[in-house]
Amino acid sequence: MTPLTPQQKALRINLDRSVYGTLAEIGAGQEVARWFFQAGGAARTVAKTISAYDMAVSDAIYGESERYVSRQRVSGMMAYEYNLLVERLSAKRGDQTAFFAYADTVATRSYSRSIDNSSADGNGWLGIRFQATPHAEPSDIIIHIITRDKERVREQEAIGILGVNLIHGAAFLRREPVELLISLMDNLTRDRVEMDMVQFSGPAFAEVDNRLMSLQLVEHGFTDAAMFTAKGRVVQPAEALYKKPILVERGRFRPITLLTLDLLERSREQFFAEPELEGEEPVVLMEMTLRGLRSEGGLLSEEGVDQKEFLARADTLRALGLSVLISNHGPYYQLVENLSRYTQKNIGIALGIPALGHVLDEKHYHGLSGGGLEAIGRLFKQHVRMYLYPYLDPNTNQLVTAETLEVAPRWRHLYAFLRENRYVEPVRNCTRKYLSIDGDEVLRQIQAGEPAWENAVPPEIAGIIKQERLFGWKEH
Repeated sequence: MTPLTPQQKALRINLDRSVYGTLAEIGAGQEVARWFFQAGGAARTVAKTISAYDMAVSDAIYGESERYVSRQRVSGMMAYEYNLLVERLSAKRGDQTAFFAYADTVATRSYSRSIDNSSADGNGWLGIRFQATPHAEPSDIIIHIITRDKERVREQEAIGILGVNLIHGAAFLRREPVELLISLMDNLTRDRVEMDMVQFSGPAFAEVDNRLMSLQLVEHGFTDAAMFTAKGRVVQPAEALYKKPILVERGRFRPITLLTLDLLERSREQFFAEPELEGEEPVVLMEMTLRGLRSEGGLLSEEGVDQKEFLARADTLRALGLSVLISNHGPYYQLVENLSRYTQKNIGIALGIPALGHVLDEKHYHGLSGGGLEAIGRLFKQHVRMYLYPYLDPNTNQLVTAETLEVAPRWRHLYAFLRENRYVEPVRNCTRKYLSIDGDEVLRQIQAGEPAWENAVPPEIAGIIKQERLFGWKEH
């Protein structure tokens, strides 16, 4: 079905006499308000529009803030305008009206930087606080966007369209949060706008799990990666990663095993000990890719991610105090290039030796003119270090380490270069008794009701799996 145009959406809202509110916009002009005035009948919808461009004026109205384009600022705008609206108009029309306050704070493309510099992309926070019905307690939707248009007028147009979509979604699609989320990109494309964070809260969204909404952002291609903390709080990646060292481990985590955790802990010890990190607190991330979430028994399913399975993995990682990055990245260089948007500090990758085989496999790089050599160059061009965890060869029962690993002849000299320059470091002090743990076998045991699996996962994870009956657990 063809989505409604912004003008049609604005007119639909204007014709609904129960929806009435304020539009507060900073940074791109009155781009959202303009649609409602152009559609006609705006007096039925718009109580007030405001642009507090001057920082001193903005601070005087909404309170002081360290950053004007931030979640804190847009939340303050929403709260202030909503409270003022209800205070002034509730007695007069509160019985028939569901009030809303829309707000955005945007940094559009900067003319002080090169037009070809990706850092010149605009970004902004948009949000709406609204009543689902008259006198109801308010609910919120907050999103973060990155604008890609090269022409400022096009950038402003995109912000206007997105704002209309947000107000329309809150008014008419709130009972279907996923449909609402998808509608936010109506009449827009990813090359114009990237949406990398969304948060739903309040009584209208009591059943919404924002981690699933983050997953939807990546599944629908609205962003390449979304993030939530160990407490389940969704964050815009730059909020958590800006100018910080990052250690990341990729995995299926179905479930997380003692081997997987030891790989992370031993890599973390070495990463934290790097002299460049002195006095800095790195961010540790567990990356789940769409490919890994869809893969069952080594086969990639094109169907959507099983949400129950996804939450099971997220819940077990949260129990260990670990933050999660959901991505659609394939090769590791794509992950590094995405993380490098937020930091120029060290990036560490915790990796098992078997996974290195995928890194050095040319079949993953057919889309690159320089093939595997280009991929390796893009992977290690930043301050990247790979921590390689040993592997117990099941055929020889011999320990294979970064020093003893035999790579294909065509990669031998390049691998030696990476080792000599510490791009690839061996993980020291691994726990040898964990090396025989096989994640697929652990999952099979869980689903078959065989008790041996409990010895292969952290005790707190075993308890959660049994209590919540995760991963198809059967009682033995």
